[in-house]
Amino acid sequence: MADTVPRRPAVPRPGGRTARVRERIMDATVQLVGKHGLAGLRYDELAELAGVHKSSVYRNWPERETLVSEALRRYAAETAVLADTGDLRRDLVEFLVELAACIDSPTGRALQSAAHTGQQTPSVARAVAAVFEQRLAIMRTRVDAAVERGELPPVDVYFFGELLCSPVHLYLSRGVRPFTRAVAEQVTDVVLAGIRETARR
Repeated sequence: MADTVPRRPAVPRPGGRTARVRERIMDATVQLVGKHGLAGLRYDELAELAGVHKSSVYRNWPERETLVSEALRRYAAETAVLADTGDLRRDLVEFLVELAACIDSPTGRALQSAAHTGQQTPSVARAVAAVFEQRLAIMRTRVDAAVERGELPPVDVYFFGELLCSPVHLYLSRGVRPFTRAVAEQVTDVVLAGIRETARR
């Protein structure tokens, strides 16, 4: 009788069905956290929205906080990009316009919800911090280049970023007026003028 060779278990290929299922679950997670908050995330609703069996969610993420953390960290790679075209004003305006779109997306709303409700959960708090650190790092790279070229005086990057980004959050949270490109231009002009004038004193 011929020897039989035991079969090796199949290994999911990157980019295959397993990856697609995970993507759907990630997308559904941020939509539901943005809609209901962290405390309102239920796996049965999540599975239905993602079009998967509930066991697929439990098997990969038995802890709800781990799932939310992974979804938010994924967002860090998709955050607004601050380009370097050599025109600082234009780059900052584009950044604010893109930032407003990111914040107003399902993932952005989930991030805001998690930032307010997830501070008592260390893993979620770390994920939220990672997103903001990513944004700060993007800002630091562009500001450092601007300072080196003489486009800006030396400035505290965190302070500079808060001056620019806070109006975006206020406009979107209040919902009274839209955050338009014209508003982004006004905010950028006021911040740049203020930073440069302060440096002359």
